[in-house]
Amino acid sequence: MGQTNVTDLHSGEQPRLLVIEPNRLYLGVIARRLGQFGFRVATARSAQEGLAELHRLPVDLVLSELRLPGTTGVELVRMMREDAAHRHLPVLLIVGRTDRKGAVAGFSAGADGIVRKPFHFEVLAARIKREIERARTVENLRHDNAALDARVVSRAIELGEMRARWEASEAERRRLAFASGAAA
Repeated sequence: MGQTNVTDLHSGEQPRLLVIEPNRLYLGVIARRLGQFGFRVATARSAQEGLAELHRLPVDLVLSELRLPGTTGVELVRMMREDAAHRHLPVLLIVGRTDRKGAVAGFSAGADGIVRKPFHFEVLAARIKREIERARTVENLRHDNAALDARVVSRAIELGEMRARWEASEAERRRLAFASGAAA
């Protein structure tokens, strides 16, 4: 089993995942196996527990079963996309192999990907790593765009101030030209 090192994703810190799965046994297997790939794993058995965990500690990705008791995985994704703090957090939904409608609903709600059961943990770990890398790249672009926007605003203000000084200088030049012309 060729395991992927994921330590380099989070400034030397292992990425933290939130796994939401109602079946306690299956949840334990997923958490243990993903931990073997270097992920720090937080767990929850319902969407409500998952949301509480999201507000408790930051995570790099959410891996949730689509079929959850009460609030479904689709509803969880919708709530996350409406929450400014978690809007851009990558979410993968686990669906049954033949659950096309669930997969479509997950994508429609804003899920970043669908994982069909049964899955290979090596493939899942690689996919999670890729999703986290993609999310980090997008976040860096968002940060760079905000910095660029701030520079554009700053330059616009400077140009406005320079124009006002130039207009004042031009007005003074015209006044002096008129005064010197009137004195002659």
